[in-house]
Amino acid sequence: MSIAAVRTHRVSAPLHTPFVTALRRTTTVETLVVEVVDTDGRSGYGEAPQVWQVTGASVGGARACVEEMLAPLLTGRSADDLVARCAEVRRAVVGNETAKAAVDVALHDLAARRLDIPLVRLLGGTSRRVPTDVTLSAGDAVELAAAAKQRVADGFSVLKVKVGTDPAGDLARVRAVRAAAGPQTRIRLDANQGWTPREAVRVIRGIEDAGLDVELVEQPVRGPDIAGLAWVSDRVDVPILADEAVYGVRDLVEVIQRRAADLVNVKLAKCGGLGPARTLLELAEAHGVGTVVGSMMESQIGLGGAASLVAAYGTSAVSDLDAAWWLAWSPVRDGIRYEAPHVLLPDAPGLGVTGLHVSPTPH
Repeated sequence: MSIAAVRTHRVSAPLHTPFVTALRRTTTVETLVVEVVDTDGRSGYGEAPQVWQVTGASVGGARACVEEMLAPLLTGRSADDLVARCAEVRRAVVGNETAKAAVDVALHDLAARRLDIPLVRLLGGTSRRVPTDVTLSAGDAVELAAAAKQRVADGFSVLKVKVGTDPAGDLARVRAVRAAAGPQTRIRLDANQGWTPREAVRVIRGIEDAGLDVELVEQPVRGPDIAGLAWVSDRVDVPILADEAVYGVRDLVEVIQRRAADLVNVKLAKCGGLGPARTLLELAEAHGVGTVVGSMMESQIGLGGAASLVAAYGTSAVSDLDAAWWLAWSPVRDGIRYEAPHVLLPDAPGLGVTGLHVSPTPH
C-alpha cells in the first residue's frame, strides 16, 4: 500500500486566555496540519506549530518545506515502511525540524491506523492517562495568585509559573503563587530565557532562602548560552531544566558533558518528530539526566503525539502537555481530551483524530 497524497491545512484557533511568557504574548494557536493519505483513503495527521520566537518556524515556511520537498519525496512510496520513510524525511532538508516533526507524526499516525491500534500501542505502551502540569501566564503577583487558586480548583496539582519578564519582582510572584496554591501543590518556574546568569542565581537563591519549595526552574538563561546555564546550575540547589538549550542530540551531548542542567525538555517540534524524541529521552536517561516532554502552543494533534510518547516511554517528571487545554474551541474532531490533571488518549486507531473543523465547535 502506498502514500497517495500529502496535504497541508492552515489552522488558526483562539485561546480562552492569553498565553504570556518572557518571549511573547499570543491569543491564538497558528499551526500547519499535515495530512498523509494512503491509497485506501486513510489519513494520518501531524502538526507544525508556528512559534517565531522559539523555533523560528512559521506556517508559511513549514508549508513550503512540506509541499516542495517532503510531499514529492513520499508520494507513491510504501506506507508500510515507517522507519525508512521517517529516515528519508530527516535526511531530505537541513533544519526545518517543525515541518519534519509534522510529517513524522503523520506517518506514525497513519501506520497505527493501518494496524487498527492507538498510536501509544505502536510506540510500545498501553496507558491512556498521562499526567500534565498547567501553565500560569506571566503577570503580576495578584494575577498569578488568582490564576493559581483557580487552577488548583480545576484539579491541577503541578503549576508551571511563567517568570523572567521582571527579575526584581519574580520572588514576590512566586511567593504569591505558593501562598495561593498551598503547600501540597508542586510549583515549577519557566523563565523562557528571560534572566542573565547573575539574575538567575540571585532570584533562585532568594526563592531557596524563602523556603518556597520550587520543584525546578526551566531555561533561566538564553538558549545558546550553555556555559551560562552550567554556571547557574553550579550555584543553586533547585534543579535546572534545559529547554531552548536543547533541540537535538548534539545540544544534549553538550549539556551532559558540561553538566549544564539536571533535566531536559524534549519537544517534537524542536527535535523533528517521535523518532528523534525517543533518542533524546534514551540518551538523557542513560546519562542520569531527568526528562520532561513538552509542547509548543499547538492543537490536539501535536499534543496527541507528545502524550502518546510519554505514555509509552515515560518521563522522570510530570510532563508539560497543557497546550491544547488553552484552546477556546477544538479545530480538530476527536483526539485527546483533558480531565485535569491528565491528558486522556482515545481508544481509537492512531491519534483518534477524525478530521478538521471548519468552524468553531464546543471545546
